[in-house]
Amino acid sequence: MLNSIKKLSGCRILATDGEVGAVAEAVYFDDEQWVVRYLVVDTRAWLRGRKVLISPYAVTSIDWEARTIAVNLTRTQVEHSPDIDTHQPVSRQQEAEYHRYYGYPQYWPYAAYWAWGAIPIVVPPDPQIRDKAEGQRRSAADRADADCHLRSSEVVLGYHVRASDGLIGHVGDFLFEEETWAIRHLIVDTNNWLPGKRVLVAPQWIRTVSSGERTLSVALTRKQIEQSSEYDPKYLLSRDYEHPLHHRPSRPHHWE
Repeated sequence: MLNSIKKLSGCRILATDGEVGAVAEAVYFDDEQWVVRYLVVDTRAWLRGRKVLISPYAVTSIDWEARTIAVNLTRTQVEHSPDIDTHQPVSRQQEAEYHRYYGYPQYWPYAAYWAWGAIPIVVPPDPQIRDKAEGQRRSAADRADADCHLRSSEVVLGYHVRASDGLIGHVGDFLFEEETWAIRHLIVDTNNWLPGKRVLVAPQWIRTVSSGERTLSVALTRKQIEQSSEYDPKYLLSRDYEHPLHHRPSRPHHWE
């Protein structure tokens, strides 16, 4: 089942011994695999408004009607979790500390998706690709002492979407798969070109992302995007709904 990331905002987080807060406006997603890695949770008055990260690894159920998310953590665990400034990029080093605290397995350097209450679903890459990627990561970490790879959904919302033949709209939301927390689609609002229409574009079509220009370029023409599946929030989307163009194998993209 697919659902909107924006819909997570405001959902209350229920630990095993009580409420700990509510999902803030953003989640952190992996800009390499396009998977939600953390929910940003505002603890409100309980911890004086401190924001903490909750991994989907801890989620046991979501009740959309009650707008609650149950996690297999205690309030004490959340209270003493490592401090992370949610206004700044999150490095691998910070993630490693977080995972050590909770006893979670590290999802890198593999392509890992989450499964509720179970170990991550891990897809090992080609060994040569993995070794090359790990060498690049270690080199970058040595130079910068940090390997930032997480993006805030709140920041990427509103990025302009550029087709191969011109601008087409902006990022209006994301659709994630509940079972794995993988982001399957960007919802592109084309109201500047196709009034009132929101269409689905898979991350596999992204070629470059410019944080400075707040622009995301895709390997599709405006006509192809126009013919993409239209998003209707009245329906909960299943994988059967997806347009065939979203299944084309991807090529690597990069962030600038």
